[in-house]
Amino acid sequence: MAESKEPALTHLDSSGQAHMVDVLGKEMTRRRAVSKCRIEMAAATASIIAKGDASKGDVLAVARVAGIQAAKRTSELIPLCHPLMIGSISIEFGIEESHVSVTAEVETLDRTGVEMEALTACSVAALTIYDMCKSVDKDMVISELALWEKTGGKSGPYSRS
Repeated sequence: MAESKEPALTHLDSSGQAHMVDVLGKEMTRRRAVSKCRIEMAAATASIIAKGDASKGDVLAVARVAGIQAAKRTSELIPLCHPLMIGSISIEFGIEESHVSVTAEVETLDRTGVEMEALTACSVAALTIYDMCKSVDKDMVISELALWEKTGGKSGPYSRS
């Protein structure tokens, strides 16, 4: 019976030391990643956001800009991420009775993927919503941060089921 080989952790070298993956030999391809999360809150807080009545201003506009900025700075936050030339970033929100859903989509033409950029954008957008609404709702919870889709690269497409 053949041994099953577990996938290698690419950020560890042969001696187990952390290193930045060498992507120079990889082809430049179009890469895309979509991540999602949600921020649970009181219904009154969701209503304030939906109506645009927050004392600090337009919560979703500020959260969108924060998410975009975060995606662009991911390599400064995550030590082994490569700095990338991001081609596009979009952040979308869905307001429900007691939560806001956040979706981030990031695209590039590069040698490595944008999963971390999409996840970072999503989480910082949610953190910004928390920051702007904490004066009325300290019980908010950010949850369900996950990669939902990715395309491009050697590992091929991925879609969360």
